[in-house]
Amino acid sequence: MGMTMTQKILASHAGLASVEAGQLIEAELDLVLGNDITSPVAIREMEKMNVSGVFDKDKIALVPDHFVPNKDIKSAEHCQCVREFAVRHNITNYFEVGEMGIEHALLPEKGLTVAGDVIIGADSHTCTYGALGAFSTGVGSTDMAAGMATGKAWFKVPGAIRFNLTGKLNRFVSGKDVILHIIGMIGVDGALYKSMEFAGEGIGGLSMDDRFTIANMAIEAGGKNGIFPVDDLALAYIKEHSDKPYTVYEADEDAVYDAEYTIDLSSLKPTVAFPHLPENTKTLDEITETIRIDQVVIGSCTNGRLDDLRQAAAILKGRHVAKGMRCIVIPATQRIYLEAMEEGLLKIFIEAGAVVSTPTCGPCLGGYMGILAAGERCVSTTNRNFVGRMGHVESEIYLASPAVAAASAISGNLTGPDQL
Repeated sequence: MGMTMTQKILASHAGLASVEAGQLIEAELDLVLGNDITSPVAIREMEKMNVSGVFDKDKIALVPDHFVPNKDIKSAEHCQCVREFAVRHNITNYFEVGEMGIEHALLPEKGLTVAGDVIIGADSHTCTYGALGAFSTGVGSTDMAAGMATGKAWFKVPGAIRFNLTGKLNRFVSGKDVILHIIGMIGVDGALYKSMEFAGEGIGGLSMDDRFTIANMAIEAGGKNGIFPVDDLALAYIKEHSDKPYTVYEADEDAVYDAEYTIDLSSLKPTVAFPHLPENTKTLDEITETIRIDQVVIGSCTNGRLDDLRQAAAILKGRHVAKGMRCIVIPATQRIYLEAMEEGLLKIFIEAGAVVSTPTCGPCLGGYMGILAAGERCVSTTNRNFVGRMGHVESEIYLASPAVAAASAISGNLTGPDQL
Protein backbone atom coordinates (compact mmCIF):
# COMPACT_ATOMS: atom_id res chain seq x y z
CA MET A 1 0.00 0.00 0.00
CA GLY A 2 1.38 3.40 -1.00
CA MET A 3 2.05 6.34 1.30
CA THR A 4 1.11 10.00 1.21
CA MET A 5 3.71 12.79 1.39
CA THR A 6 3.18 13.16 5.12
CA GLN A 7 3.43 9.44 5.76
CA LYS A 8 6.71 9.22 3.82
CA ILE A 9 8.24 12.06 5.84
CA LEU A 10 7.15 10.52 9.13
CA ALA A 11 8.36 7.06 8.14
CA SER A 12 11.79 8.45 7.28
CA HIS A 13 12.09 10.30 10.60
CA ALA A 14 10.91 7.24 12.53
CA GLY A 15 13.50 5.03 10.82
CA LEU A 16 10.78 2.85 9.29
CA ALA A 17 10.33 1.56 5.76
CA SER A 18 6.65 2.45 5.83
CA VAL A 19 3.87 3.66 8.11
CA GLU A 20 0.09 3.65 7.86
CA ALA A 21 -2.72 5.79 9.21
CA GLY A 22 -3.36 5.25 12.91
CA GLN A 23 0.09 3.86 13.64
CA LEU A 24 1.92 5.24 16.70
CA ILE A 25 5.52 6.25 16.01
CA GLU A 26 8.38 8.15 17.61
CA ALA A 27 10.03 10.52 15.14
CA GLU A 28 13.22 12.58 15.14
CA LEU A 29 12.62 16.33 15.05
CA ASP A 30 14.32 18.90 12.84
CA LEU A 31 12.95 21.93 14.67
CA VAL A 32 11.06 22.75 17.88
CA LEU A 33 9.30 26.12 18.06
CA GLY A 34 7.86 28.16 20.89
CA ASN A 35 6.61 31.69 21.46
CA ASP A 36 6.20 34.03 24.42
CA ILE A 37 2.89 32.47 25.53
CA THR A 38 3.69 28.77 25.18
CA SER A 39 7.44 28.65 25.86
CA PRO A 40 7.32 29.62 29.57
CA VAL A 41 5.02 26.65 30.23
CA ALA A 42 7.35 24.34 28.29
CA ILE A 43 10.41 25.71 30.07
CA ARG A 44 8.87 25.01 33.48
CA GLU A 45 7.94 21.48 32.39
CA MET A 46 11.41 20.85 31.03
CA GLU A 47 12.92 21.94 34.33
CA LYS A 48 10.82 19.26 36.06
CA MET A 49 12.46 16.64 33.84
CA ASN A 50 15.81 17.30 35.45
CA VAL A 51 17.64 17.14 32.11
CA SER A 52 21.06 18.71 31.64
CA GLY A 53 20.19 20.77 28.57
CA VAL A 54 18.45 20.93 25.22
CA PHE A 55 18.93 18.24 22.58
CA ASP A 56 20.37 20.66 20.00
CA LYS A 57 20.71 24.42 20.46
CA ASP A 58 20.51 24.91 16.67
CA LYS A 59 17.20 23.06 16.31
CA ILE A 60 15.13 25.13 18.70
CA ALA A 61 13.51 28.42 17.71
CA LEU A 62 12.12 30.81 20.32
CA VAL A 63 10.15 33.74 18.94
CA PRO A 64 8.39 36.13 21.32
CA ASP A 65 5.68 37.59 19.10
CA HIS A 66 2.21 37.46 20.66
CA PHE A 67 2.46 40.26 23.24
CA VAL A 68 5.66 41.80 21.87
CA PRO A 69 6.70 44.56 22.34
CA ASN A 70 5.48 43.75 25.84
CA LYS A 71 2.01 45.12 26.57
CA ASP A 72 2.10 44.72 30.36
CA ILE A 73 4.14 43.39 33.28
CA LYS A 74 2.97 39.79 32.88
CA SER A 75 3.95 39.67 29.21
CA ALA A 76 7.32 41.22 30.11
CA GLU A 77 7.85 38.47 32.67
CA HIS A 78 6.99 35.80 30.10
CA CYS A 79 9.51 37.22 27.65
CA GLN A 80 12.10 37.51 30.40
CA CYS A 81 11.63 33.80 31.13
CA VAL A 82 12.15 32.91 27.46
CA ARG A 83 15.13 35.26 27.09
CA GLU A 84 16.91 33.87 30.13
CA PHE A 85 16.30 30.29 28.95
CA ALA A 86 17.71 31.16 25.52
CA VAL A 87 20.84 32.67 27.07
CA ARG A 88 21.24 29.82 29.55
CA HIS A 89 21.13 27.18 26.80
CA ASN A 90 22.83 29.27 24.11
CA ILE A 91 19.85 28.91 21.77
CA THR A 92 20.96 29.93 18.27
CA ASN A 93 17.56 30.90 16.90
CA TYR A 94 16.19 33.30 19.48
CA PHE A 95 14.57 36.35 17.93
CA GLU A 96 13.24 39.28 19.92
CA VAL A 97 12.34 42.93 19.29
CA GLY A 98 14.33 44.45 16.44
CA GLU A 99 14.99 41.14 14.68
CA MET A 100 11.82 39.24 15.44
CA GLY A 101 8.66 38.73 13.49
CA ILE A 102 5.49 36.69 13.62
CA GLU A 103 6.90 33.20 14.05
CA HIS A 104 5.30 31.46 11.06
CA ALA A 105 6.43 34.16 8.67
CA LEU A 106 9.85 34.52 10.29
CA LEU A 107 11.03 30.90 10.31
CA PRO A 108 10.73 30.26 6.54
CA GLU A 109 12.27 33.68 5.89
CA LYS A 110 15.23 32.75 8.12
CA GLY A 111 15.66 29.44 6.28
CA LEU A 112 14.85 27.32 9.31
CA THR A 113 12.12 25.29 7.58
CA VAL A 114 12.76 23.25 4.43
CA ALA A 115 11.24 20.37 2.48
CA GLY A 116 11.19 17.02 4.24
CA ASP A 117 11.53 18.43 7.77
CA VAL A 118 9.54 17.28 10.78
CA ILE A 119 8.69 20.34 12.84
CA ILE A 120 6.63 20.78 15.98
CA GLY A 121 5.65 24.09 17.50
CA ALA A 122 3.70 25.05 20.58
CA ASP A 123 1.35 27.09 18.41
CA SER A 124 -1.50 25.68 16.36
CA HIS A 125 -0.52 27.46 13.14
CA THR A 126 2.82 25.67 12.96
CA CYS A 127 1.22 23.80 10.05
CA THR A 128 2.27 26.79 7.87
CA TYR A 129 5.55 25.16 6.82
CA GLY A 130 3.76 22.51 4.81
CA ALA A 131 3.86 25.10 2.02
CA LEU A 132 7.52 24.08 1.63
CA GLY A 133 6.85 20.34 1.69
CA ALA A 134 7.60 19.87 5.39
CA PHE A 135 5.53 18.00 7.97
CA SER A 136 4.81 20.62 10.59
CA THR A 137 2.16 20.61 13.26
CA GLY A 138 1.14 22.32 16.46
CA VAL A 139 1.57 20.62 19.82
CA GLY A 140 1.04 21.41 23.49
CA SER A 141 3.68 22.99 25.67
CA THR A 142 4.48 19.67 27.41
CA ASP A 143 5.23 18.08 24.02
CA MET A 144 7.39 21.10 23.22
CA ALA A 145 9.28 20.52 26.47
CA ALA A 146 9.87 16.85 25.64
CA GLY A 147 10.95 17.86 22.12
CA MET A 148 13.48 20.39 23.41
CA ALA A 149 14.90 17.81 25.82
CA THR A 150 15.00 14.73 23.59
CA GLY A 151 14.68 15.86 19.97
CA LYS A 152 11.85 13.38 19.50
CA ALA A 153 8.07 13.33 19.55
CA TRP A 154 5.31 10.72 19.43
CA PHE A 155 2.78 10.93 16.61
CA LYS A 156 -0.26 9.02 15.51
CA VAL A 157 0.22 8.82 11.75
CA PRO A 158 -2.63 10.80 10.16
CA GLY A 159 -4.84 9.70 7.33
CA ALA A 160 -5.12 12.16 4.45
CA ILE A 161 -7.51 14.16 2.32
CA ARG A 162 -6.37 15.09 -1.18
CA PHE A 163 -7.34 18.43 -2.71
CA ASN A 164 -6.81 18.53 -6.47
CA LEU A 165 -6.46 22.14 -7.58
CA THR A 166 -7.12 23.03 -11.21
CA GLY A 167 -7.41 26.30 -13.11
CA LYS A 168 -6.08 29.69 -12.12
CA LEU A 169 -7.24 32.33 -9.66
CA ASN A 170 -9.03 35.38 -10.99
CA ARG A 171 -8.21 38.98 -10.08
CA PHE A 172 -8.86 39.85 -6.42
CA VAL A 173 -8.94 36.14 -5.50
CA SER A 174 -6.04 34.80 -3.43
CA GLY A 175 -4.89 31.92 -1.28
CA LYS A 176 -7.04 33.22 1.59
CA ASP A 177 -10.14 32.77 -0.55
CA VAL A 178 -9.03 29.24 -1.47
CA ILE A 179 -8.69 28.07 2.12
CA LEU A 180 -11.86 29.84 3.27
CA HIS A 181 -13.71 28.12 0.41
CA ILE A 182 -12.33 24.74 1.51
CA ILE A 183 -13.19 25.28 5.18
CA GLY A 184 -16.67 26.42 4.19
CA MET A 185 -17.01 23.29 2.09
CA ILE A 186 -15.81 20.64 4.58
CA GLY A 187 -16.33 22.42 7.92
CA VAL A 188 -14.08 23.19 10.87
CA ASP A 189 -13.82 19.48 11.69
CA GLY A 190 -13.88 18.20 8.11
CA ALA A 191 -10.21 17.25 8.19
CA LEU A 192 -9.98 16.31 11.86
CA TYR A 193 -6.53 14.82 12.50
CA LYS A 194 -6.01 14.42 8.76
CA SER A 195 -3.19 15.56 6.54
CA MET A 196 -4.58 18.04 4.02
CA GLU A 197 -2.52 17.26 0.91
CA PHE A 198 -2.71 19.62 -2.06
CA ALA A 199 -2.01 18.52 -5.61
CA GLY A 200 -2.83 19.37 -9.22
CA GLU A 201 -1.72 21.73 -11.96
CA GLY A 202 -3.49 24.64 -10.28
CA ILE A 203 -0.73 24.79 -7.66
CA GLY A 204 1.63 26.20 -10.27
CA GLY A 205 -0.39 29.43 -10.35
CA LEU A 206 -0.23 29.93 -6.58
CA SER A 207 2.50 32.16 -5.16
CA MET A 208 4.49 31.01 -2.15
CA ASP A 209 2.58 33.52 -0.05
CA ASP A 210 -0.69 31.95 -1.25
CA ARG A 211 0.60 28.53 -0.24
CA PHE A 212 1.75 29.72 3.19
CA THR A 213 -1.73 31.15 3.79
CA ILE A 214 -3.48 27.93 2.74
CA ALA A 215 -1.22 25.66 4.81
CA ASN A 216 -1.46 28.06 7.76
CA MET A 217 -5.23 27.61 8.03
CA ALA A 218 -5.28 23.80 7.69
CA ILE A 219 -5.81 23.69 11.44
CA GLU A 220 -9.03 25.69 11.00
CA ALA A 221 -10.48 22.68 9.19
CA GLY A 222 -9.25 20.43 11.99
CA GLY A 223 -6.24 19.25 9.99
CA LYS A 224 -3.16 17.77 11.60
CA ASN A 225 -1.13 19.46 8.87
CA GLY A 226 -1.36 20.88 5.39
CA ILE A 227 1.26 20.08 2.77
CA PHE A 228 2.13 21.06 -0.80
CA PRO A 229 4.29 19.26 -3.36
CA VAL A 230 7.76 20.71 -3.80
CA ASP A 231 7.84 22.30 -7.25
CA ASP A 232 10.33 24.69 -8.86
CA LEU A 233 8.84 27.69 -7.07
CA ALA A 234 9.16 26.05 -3.66
CA LEU A 235 12.71 24.94 -4.42
CA ALA A 236 13.63 28.46 -5.49
CA TYR A 237 12.26 29.80 -2.19
CA ILE A 238 14.18 27.22 -0.16
CA LYS A 239 17.45 27.87 -2.00
CA GLU A 240 17.05 31.64 -1.65
CA HIS A 241 16.45 31.53 2.09
CA SER A 242 18.26 28.47 3.42
CA ASP A 243 21.48 26.50 3.25
CA LYS A 244 19.97 23.55 5.13
CA PRO A 245 19.85 20.20 3.36
CA TYR A 246 16.36 19.25 2.24
CA THR A 247 14.57 16.15 0.95
CA VAL A 248 11.75 16.15 -1.57
CA TYR A 249 9.04 13.56 -0.94
CA GLU A 250 6.24 12.70 -3.34
CA ALA A 251 3.06 10.78 -2.63
CA ASP A 252 2.88 7.30 -4.11
CA GLU A 253 0.44 6.84 -6.98
CA ASP A 254 -1.42 4.25 -4.91
CA ALA A 255 -1.45 6.33 -1.73
CA VAL A 256 -4.67 5.95 0.24
CA TYR A 257 -6.84 9.02 0.90
CA ASP A 258 -9.92 9.17 3.09
CA ALA A 259 -11.49 11.63 0.67
CA GLU A 260 -10.62 13.57 -2.48
CA TYR A 261 -11.92 16.91 -3.71
CA THR A 262 -11.33 18.75 -6.97
CA ILE A 263 -11.44 22.54 -6.85
CA ASP A 264 -11.41 24.71 -9.97
CA LEU A 265 -9.55 27.82 -8.83
CA SER A 266 -11.01 29.86 -11.68
CA SER A 267 -14.49 29.37 -10.23
CA LEU A 268 -13.65 30.84 -6.82
CA LYS A 269 -14.81 34.29 -5.74
CA PRO A 270 -13.73 36.62 -2.91
CA THR A 271 -14.91 34.81 0.21
CA VAL A 272 -15.61 35.99 3.75
CA ALA A 273 -16.01 33.92 6.93
CA PHE A 274 -18.82 35.44 8.99
CA PRO A 275 -18.93 35.23 12.80
CA HIS A 276 -18.28 33.06 14.68
CA LEU A 277 -16.58 30.18 12.84
CA PRO A 278 -14.22 30.01 9.84
CA GLU A 279 -16.67 27.59 8.18
CA ASN A 280 -19.44 30.21 8.11
CA THR A 281 -18.45 31.44 4.66
CA LYS A 282 -20.17 33.50 2.00
CA THR A 283 -18.90 34.85 -1.28
CA LEU A 284 -19.21 38.60 -1.61
CA ASP A 285 -21.93 38.29 -4.23
CA GLU A 286 -24.04 36.31 -1.76
CA ILE A 287 -24.08 39.18 0.75
CA THR A 288 -27.19 41.29 0.33
CA GLU A 289 -27.22 43.32 3.55
CA THR A 290 -25.00 46.29 4.41
CA ILE A 291 -22.55 45.36 7.16
CA ARG A 292 -20.96 48.37 8.83
CA ILE A 293 -17.34 47.88 9.88
CA ASP A 294 -15.49 49.64 12.72
CA GLN A 295 -11.98 48.22 12.27
CA VAL A 296 -9.81 46.52 9.68
CA VAL A 297 -6.68 44.50 10.48
CA ILE A 298 -4.24 43.56 7.71
CA GLY A 299 -1.48 41.30 9.02
CA SER A 300 -0.89 38.12 11.08
CA CYS A 301 0.89 34.82 10.39
CA THR A 302 -1.81 34.20 7.80
CA ASN A 303 -1.70 37.37 5.71
CA GLY A 304 1.07 39.71 6.80
CA ARG A 305 3.54 38.89 4.03
CA LEU A 306 4.76 41.18 1.28
CA ASP A 307 2.25 40.00 -1.35
CA ASP A 308 -0.53 40.70 1.14
CA LEU A 309 0.70 44.23 1.79
CA ARG A 310 1.06 44.87 -1.93
CA GLN A 311 -2.53 43.77 -2.55
CA ALA A 312 -3.83 46.05 0.18
CA ALA A 313 -1.68 48.99 -0.94
CA ALA A 314 -2.85 48.67 -4.55
CA ILE A 315 -6.42 49.25 -3.37
CA LEU A 316 -5.66 51.92 -0.76
CA LYS A 317 -3.41 54.00 -3.05
CA GLY A 318 -4.92 57.39 -3.73
CA ARG A 319 -7.88 56.63 -1.47
CA HIS A 320 -8.65 57.23 2.20
CA VAL A 321 -10.16 54.99 4.85
CA ALA A 322 -13.71 55.84 5.91
CA LYS A 323 -14.26 58.44 8.60
CA GLY A 324 -14.07 56.78 12.01
CA MET A 325 -12.51 53.63 10.57
CA ARG A 326 -9.52 52.14 12.37
CA CYS A 327 -7.25 50.45 9.81
CA ILE A 328 -4.27 48.65 11.32
CA VAL A 329 -1.51 47.24 9.11
CA ILE A 330 1.06 44.85 10.62
CA PRO A 331 3.97 43.60 8.46
CA ALA A 332 4.78 40.08 9.62
CA THR A 333 8.57 40.48 9.96
CA GLN A 334 11.19 43.18 10.15
CA ARG A 335 12.38 42.24 6.66
CA ILE A 336 8.86 42.54 5.25
CA TYR A 337 8.47 45.87 7.08
CA LEU A 338 11.69 47.14 5.48
CA GLU A 339 10.77 45.89 1.99
CA ALA A 340 7.35 47.48 2.29
CA MET A 341 8.97 50.73 3.32
CA GLU A 342 11.43 50.67 0.43
CA GLU A 343 8.60 49.96 -2.04
CA GLY A 344 6.62 52.90 -0.70
CA LEU A 345 3.81 50.74 0.65
CA LEU A 346 3.98 52.19 4.16
CA LYS A 347 3.64 55.70 2.72
CA ILE A 348 0.49 54.56 0.91
CA PHE A 349 -0.96 53.12 4.11
CA ILE A 350 -0.23 56.20 6.19
CA GLU A 351 -1.50 58.63 3.56
CA ALA A 352 -4.68 56.55 3.37
CA GLY A 353 -5.24 57.03 7.09
CA ALA A 354 -4.06 53.63 8.30
CA VAL A 355 -1.56 52.97 11.09
CA VAL A 356 1.44 50.66 10.68
CA SER A 357 2.69 48.54 13.58
CA THR A 358 5.92 46.73 14.32
CA PRO A 359 5.56 42.95 13.76
CA THR A 360 3.29 41.35 16.35
CA CYS A 361 0.42 38.86 16.63
CA GLY A 362 -1.27 41.53 18.80
CA PRO A 363 -4.90 41.87 17.72
CA CYS A 364 -5.30 38.38 16.20
CA LEU A 365 -5.68 36.73 19.59
CA GLY A 366 -7.19 39.72 21.36
CA GLY A 367 -3.86 40.63 22.90
CA TYR A 368 -3.46 44.31 22.06
CA MET A 369 -3.06 46.69 19.07
CA GLY A 370 -6.72 46.52 18.13
CA ILE A 371 -9.11 45.18 20.78
CA LEU A 372 -12.81 45.34 19.96
CA ALA A 373 -15.56 46.74 22.19
CA ALA A 374 -19.09 45.33 22.50
CA GLY A 375 -21.00 45.59 19.24
CA GLU A 376 -17.95 46.42 17.11
CA ARG A 377 -17.18 44.63 13.87
CA CYS A 378 -13.77 43.96 12.33
CA VAL A 379 -12.76 42.72 8.89
CA SER A 380 -9.50 40.90 9.52
CA THR A 381 -6.96 38.95 7.47
CA THR A 382 -6.26 36.77 10.52
CA ASN A 383 -7.28 33.11 10.91
CA ARG A 384 -9.94 32.83 13.62
CA ASN A 385 -13.21 34.58 14.31
CA PHE A 386 -14.38 32.77 17.44
CA VAL A 387 -16.55 34.50 20.03
CA GLY A 388 -14.40 37.03 21.89
CA ARG A 389 -11.33 36.26 19.79
CA MET A 390 -10.37 39.93 19.31
CA GLY A 391 -12.00 41.43 22.37
CA HIS A 392 -15.53 41.64 23.74
CA VAL A 393 -17.73 38.56 23.39
CA GLU A 394 -20.34 40.73 21.68
CA SER A 395 -17.90 41.89 18.97
CA GLU A 396 -17.77 40.29 15.51
CA ILE A 397 -14.91 39.26 13.23
CA TYR A 398 -15.18 38.77 9.47
CA LEU A 399 -12.22 36.86 8.02
CA ALA A 400 -11.19 37.98 4.55
CA SER A 401 -8.32 38.53 2.14
CA PRO A 402 -6.13 41.66 2.20
CA ALA A 403 -7.97 42.93 -0.90
CA VAL A 404 -11.40 42.68 0.75
CA ALA A 405 -10.05 44.11 4.01
CA ALA A 406 -8.56 47.14 2.25
CA ALA A 407 -11.75 47.76 0.26
CA SER A 408 -13.81 47.52 3.44
CA ALA A 409 -11.56 50.05 5.14
CA ILE A 410 -12.27 52.54 2.36
CA SER A 411 -16.05 52.06 2.20
CA GLY A 412 -16.69 51.56 5.92
CA ASN A 413 -18.77 48.49 5.09
CA LEU A 414 -17.93 44.90 4.18
CA THR A 415 -16.96 45.46 0.57
CA GLY A 416 -15.12 43.81 -2.31
CA PRO A 417 -12.42 45.68 -4.28
CA ASP A 418 -14.49 45.55 -7.46
CA GLN A 419 -17.33 47.29 -5.62
CA LEU A 420 -15.40 50.51 -4.97
